[in-house]
Amino acid sequence: MRSHTVIESVVGPLTLVAQEGSIVGLYMNPHRHRPDDAELGEPDRRGRSVEPFKAAADQLDAYFAGALTHFTLPLAPRGSQFQQLVWAALLNIPYGETESYGGLAERIGSPGAARAVGLANGKNPISIVIPCHRVVGSNGSLTGYGGGLERKRQLLDLELAVSGASLF
Repeated sequence: MRSHTVIESVVGPLTLVAQEGSIVGLYMNPHRHRPDDAELGEPDRRGRSVEPFKAAADQLDAYFAGALTHFTLPLAPRGSQFQQLVWAALLNIPYGETESYGGLAERIGSPGAARAVGLANGKNPISIVIPCHRVVGSNGSLTGYGGGLERKRQLLDLELAVSGASLF
């Protein structure tokens, strides 16, 4: 059975969704591909006080404070085999670095599938933790993000400031 809670963050409210002890969703407000409220499960009024919401909230707080560069949460995103492949590859983009859609397509063994990678990236159900914000256009430009380009820029700026890396 799914349940959800809403926590506050520097990028606005985040809806965490859990099922069987794993995080299955993390959505911003607004979020382009946010599921209907019925798909989020019952609201868990205990919020941050129960697992896996407590671990997720604590790690997100540390991430936004610049003290965490790698999440260690139980994740169970639901999607097609191709989406799962793309989402797994996103987890391998280092903190503070970016990769193009085409580069990601090549890395997963599907050169020429940049558009399909972009679609899968856009359907990522666990934003921030599965770092779809680290994928940019081939020329380094910021393109599409479920939580909006302003938030994508905010997340990248945070990571770049902490890591000392450069976007280009």
